[in-house]
Amino acid sequence: MFKGLNAQRLVALFAGGWLLFNFPLLALWDRDATLFGVPLFPAALFLLWAVLIVVMAWLMERSPPDA
Repeated sequence: MFKGLNAQRLVALFAGGWLLFNFPLLALWDRDATLFGVPLFPAALFLLWAVLIVVMAWLMERSPPDA
């Protein structure tokens, strides 16, 4: 179905992001704490989202393995 290692890595990244933003793991960040003055839950959401975007950009911009 998905030909190429890059496509498989993107599907794995999607599955990992889906798990990160799902209830059981997302509930770990629901605390009464702050990170640099920002509540922990929105800060964790933003940081996880940013990490997923950076990893996706890195996967898309690097050269193909067979080149």
